[in-house]
Amino acid sequence: NDNISFLFLGRMLWHKGIHELVKAAVIVKKKYPKAMFKFVGFIDEQNKSSISRKQIKKWEDQNIIEYLGAKDEVRPLIAISDCIILPSYREGMSRFLLESASMKKPIVTTDVPGCRDIVRDSYNGYLCKSRDYQDLANKIEKMINLSEKERIMFGKNGRKMMIENFEEKIVIERYLKIIKKSMINRKN
Repeated sequence: NDNISFLFLGRMLWHKGIHELVKAAVIVKKKYPKAMFKFVGFIDEQNKSSISRKQIKKWEDQNIIEYLGAKDEVRPLIAISDCIILPSYREGMSRFLLESASMKKPIVTTDVPGCRDIVRDSYNGYLCKSRDYQDLANKIEKMINLSEKERIMFGKNGRKMMIENFEEKIVIERYLKIIKKSMINRKN
């Protein structure tokens, strides 16, 4: 159970919660040294919020994370991960979380718009406080301590949520209702 792998996927930017994730990983790895934290994403050196390759290498050398670089095809990485993690300060609607939930993966993410729309706390994952590495570490530990059966159930629950709320047909129908309502309001 302590051999669990967590996957972070996103641009390597501070506001994606990477600082908190690294601090939480340090805490977690003291108790669960086999826990793995894999990072995938583009390093945008032109962005002032970007994390440098040098900093990422330092975390790798300290055996806190494993950086896998930027990838075009992420589904195989999601498939082999035990849990998905995104401690972002803010999100639109995270495609990474949507795809992960669709692939029946349990998730740890922040209780912010765009993340909490995809994760229902203790149903298909855990929500933590934004910018709170200690709360994030606690939620990671809770995930580690779930049985495999419980993690599988979280994953199934996430898939169910995706089908019920985010299936393409449902989303298109919602858009059409909004457009029709808007057109009726303009006429009045």
